[in-house]
Order: sequence, then C-alpha cells, then structure tokens
Amino acid sequence: MRRLKATIVKEIWSLLRDPKARIVLVLPPLIQLFIFTFATTLDVRNVDIAILDRSSGVHSTELVQRIAGSPNFRGIRYLRSSAELHEAIDNQEVIAALVIEEGFDRALERHQPAQVGVVLDGRRSNAAQIVAGYLSRIAAGMDAGAVLRMQGGAQVTHWFNPTLDFIWFTLPALIVIIVSIAGLAITSQTVSREREMGTFDQLLVSPLRVHEILIGKIVPPFLVGSFNGILYLVVAQVVFGIPYTGSLLLFFPALTLYLLALIGVGLFVSSLSMTQQQSFLGSFVATVPLIILSGYASPIENMPGWLQTVTYLDPARYFLVIVQGLFLKGMPASDVLHQLWPLVLIAIATLSASAWLFRSRME
Repeated sequence: MRRLKATIVKEIWSLLRDPKARIVLVLPPLIQLFIFTFATTLDVRNVDIAILDRSSGVHSTELVQRIAGSPNFRGIRYLRSSAELHEAIDNQEVIAALVIEEGFDRALERHQPAQVGVVLDGRRSNAAQIVAGYLSRIAAGMDAGAVLRMQGGAQVTHWFNPTLDFIWFTLPALIVIIVSIAGLAITSQTVSREREMGTFDQLLVSPLRVHEILIGKIVPPFLVGSFNGILYLVVAQVVFGIPYTGSLLLFFPALTLYLLALIGVGLFVSSLSMTQQQSFLGSFVATVPLIILSGYASPIENMPGWLQTVTYLDPARYFLVIVQGLFLKGMPASDVLHQLWPLVLIAIATLSASAWLFRSRME
C-alpha cells in the first residue's frame, strides 16, 4: 500500500506541479461547456426571410405581422416582383421567401382554404427545412377553424421538455462529450510523458509492480474526470436551470464506469506512443469516432446498419442515454442498469488491453 500510495502521489504531483497545467485541467472544459451549449443547436434563429405579398389585404397583412413578430426571424425583406425574389435567394440574402398570391384574402373571407408558397434556399437544406416548419405553423394559425378545434378538442403537451428549449437536450449530452475529450487527452499523455522525460526507465528498475504502476496512472485522470463531471452536473442545474429529475446514486456509478472505459482507451493509446505529440494525435483519432458514434451529432437510427452495430463498442453511446435519461425523465434504476452492464464489459476490455500492451512494452 505504501508503494501504491507513493506512485499515486507521484502521478498527481506530475500532473499538478505546472501552474499552466492546473488551469488547463478545468478552465478549457468550462469554456467548451459554455461555447458548445449555445453553438451546438438545431434551432434556427436570427435569419432573414423575404415576403412577396400580391394580395395586400387584411389577412395577408396579419400573416406578415405574425411572421415579423416571431423570435426566430431577424429581418423581413419586402419584395415587389419574382425577379427580386430570385435575386435575394441567389445572393443568399435570405434563406426563404414567402409568396402570398392574390386570392389569399378572398379565399379566407369565403371560409375556403388558402395557400401560400415558400421558396427555400436548398444550399442550406437543414436550416431551410426548419424555417419552412416555422412558416407552416404560423400560416396554419390563420385557419380559425383549426384553432377552434385545437382549443376545444385537444391540448398539446411536450413531455420531458415543456418549453422545447434545445439546451435541455444538448447540455446533458455535452457532459458526456467534454468529459470524454478531457479524459482521453489527460490519460493519453501519461506513459508517453514518462518516455519523453526519461523517467520511464526508472519505472522499469523500481520495486513497483505493473499493476501498481497502472493504478497510479489511472487515479489522476479518474479524479480529474470525476471533478469535471460533478462540476458540469452542478453548472447545468445552477447556471442553465436544467432540472435533474433522476437519482444521483445512479449517476455516479455510471460516471465511474464510463471514466474507467475511457482511461483504458487512453492508456492503450499512450502505451503505443513514443512521444506526447503521437499521444495527442492518437487521442484525437479515438475521440472523433467516440463522439460521432455516440448519437450526439446525429441519431444512431439514421446511420447505416453496419455502422449501428459498431456503435455498440462505443462507451459514450450508453453513458449518453443514461445522462439524458437521468436529467430529463428520471430514468429508473432498471433502465440505467440495462445501460451499465455494457459499460462494465467495455471497461474490462479496454483496461485489460492497455495493461497487456503496457506490460509487453515494459518487458
């Protein structure tokens, strides 16, 4: 135990003795958390649209006013001809143009269906489709009969995210992503740093056993990852007001197993590398698939079948489900355990592989 304690203290001290390194451990992940929270969103806001109103009646004016009052649109450009519409879309001055034909007001006055045309900029396909959805909902509000039917017959309720705030979805996922980046970056430098500093040979002649060296190298990144995970958990609730509806007793075991799986990957990369530069590149190679295959950037169901099978090897896939479930819908223990046992297998596999490679390199 004294040897184990000494090597843990040595690893922690080598990580914290540089003042700049201490700042890097906490400050960049926090900056990433705040930047990614507001930058990685599927909401489309602050866009300009154009309107070609050929009806110029009371109802068309009301529709234009509703669009102008929407918080999703920054500015409205009023057009006078189809040529101006073509020019505005072609020069990317607007992302969409709404065309209100001459019979729009007459149709509504006769209680007949009225249609409007929407021209979208296909070069920005995802954003354009979302803007089209915004315009469709606003235009549908002009149908008084539909409004009455909705008020009298049904009530819309959004489960788990009543305000449809996209931050409620992205920030819990960012806990997974940023913990992954920080955990892999720190762990991947452990062995290669020893080689560059010339202290790896000292480990070979020391009385430390292989498992003691590995435990000593596992503890510091585990502590840093746990600190970051707990910090983000608090920031999400206190700063961003995202409710945590699940049990903390389920969050911490999941975080522990996820960090152990990440540390195994990081140690494997570090054992393969001879320099810290190689370790950095290796951690980058491991981080990108880890994030993409987790389901954070795009749903796993949208991926090809063979790639969906590969995602079962990604620990971030399971931890992402756990974190979002605990935050938004109070995931019960049975569902959490269903996601935990794959993390256990992945952690055992990655730690065993890194220990085998480390032992072979020492010999």
